[in-house]
Amino acid sequence: MIPDTTPARSLRCSTVELLALGSLLLVLVILILHRLGSGPCDVSGGNAVTRFVRSGFCGADICGTNEAIEGVFVQDMVERGHFLFPVGHGGEPMYKPPLFHWTAFAIDRLFGLRKVTAFNLRLPSTIYAVAGGILVMAFALLRFGPGVALLSGLILAGSFQYAELARIGRVDMTLTFFEALALFAFLGWLPARGHTPSSRIAGMRYLFAIALGCAVLAKGPVGMLLPCIAIAIVLILERRLTEEWHHFIPGPALVAIAIASSWYLACFVGGRYGYLDRQIGSENFGRFFGVLGSMPPWYYLKPLLLNSGPLSLIAPVAIVSALRLRRPPEADPELDEAERRRDALRVMAVFWLVTVVFFSLAAYKRRAYLLPLWPVSAVIMGWWLESLGRSLGARFTRAAFAMTCACLVIFNFVYLPLHALHACGDETCRPAALAIDHAVGPHEPLFIYGFRGPLAPLVFYLDRDVRPINGRLGDAPPGYVIVPASAWAQYRHRAPGLTPVLIAPYGRLGLILLSHGRFYAMSQK
Repeated sequence: MIPDTTPARSLRCSTVELLALGSLLLVLVILILHRLGSGPCDVSGGNAVTRFVRSGFCGADICGTNEAIEGVFVQDMVERGHFLFPVGHGGEPMYKPPLFHWTAFAIDRLFGLRKVTAFNLRLPSTIYAVAGGILVMAFALLRFGPGVALLSGLILAGSFQYAELARIGRVDMTLTFFEALALFAFLGWLPARGHTPSSRIAGMRYLFAIALGCAVLAKGPVGMLLPCIAIAIVLILERRLTEEWHHFIPGPALVAIAIASSWYLACFVGGRYGYLDRQIGSENFGRFFGVLGSMPPWYYLKPLLLNSGPLSLIAPVAIVSALRLRRPPEADPELDEAERRRDALRVMAVFWLVTVVFFSLAAYKRRAYLLPLWPVSAVIMGWWLESLGRSLGARFTRAAFAMTCACLVIFNFVYLPLHALHACGDETCRPAALAIDHAVGPHEPLFIYGFRGPLAPLVFYLDRDVRPINGRLGDAPPGYVIVPASAWAQYRHRAPGLTPVLIAPYGRLGLILLSHGRFYAMSQK
């Protein structure tokens, strides 16, 4: 079925519909904030049902390597004041541009927080996710009407991938918000063919430019590249590139470039070439061309269709329908708004395709790279369902779809915290880090050896500089050394002078804290 391009029935929003949109936004906030942080969780004793119920009141610790890495850099900003060039353990430069980290810093300063926890590390992602929900519903309301706005908000809240990554302290949701803001700002400004843009919305060009610049500061040049490619493709196909080009040159273009390049220029002027090498060389070109590994081109087929089923199965159908929309046959003032809706749908659909193709061509792939598809997918699916008409079958389809989304929201509310707890399991490093920090003075050197699991979560909870030992354990410098119990059992006879002072809980066997040097051994007596 190819929906027509006739004008929308009504863009007016009743009081009931406004209340419904506000309630939906509240649901999204509760869904994402539910058990967002972490804390002590005693589930010992009782039967399996009792332990399961107790676990329902616990949040997950920082256990994932990627989340912990971002947390280490946020700690350096918030707790040690390295706002512009934060470093990880051992003085490593950060992996991503700092907009996510700056947001976390601003939130902590606003509320007077001086310690980074799982909750305030994840809070920026939550804020950007909620802001993304507001953005999706507002754009859908203004362009397509309240029915599409409600459906779009439900789809976003029901999306497993969107709700899951909104609860993780990583940069992906920051990128997703600013890419969506850039697309919606451009579409809010773009007039119908042959019309002059309204002076009231001329500022949207600069909002578009600011959003593009911020998208680069969120995750690199890809944040500007993909929206611009999608917009350029549509304008070229519609033969409107020269018509619209001069509106963005030079003013908005200069603003976008200035914001996007600001931090990179600061690295260059400040002589922080290691940051540039990691950001541009390793994280951008290295990932695209396979320096960090490679996956097959069809890698995204499964996550694209199944990452938020059944919604992700419907999205490609709606995308194809949007691409097949035809332009109204002749110029008619009554059809101008319908033409703008068609342009919006085509730009969003092309952005969806460009993103999938770009990351399929890239050698290194991650499922999280598909997250920016969800804001545009939500609007397009909402439009597709609303465009089915007013027949009894169409109304039944929309009602069934809304009920499905409501069930998915409930599922996400219950399952996501439990899933995070299960993924963490007994691999949490927080209890071990607390025990080690209590035994080792804040200025005493601390090293690590033989740790085969993810190191970043332990460093995050230790919240101090921890340097790995390369070579033999017996060559450890004076100080304290953290060794997994299995490694200590293997190497203890080859490490004279190292004295166990603590067994810290971690996994099945625990971690051994060793003292090396007479001063440190005496300090424990």
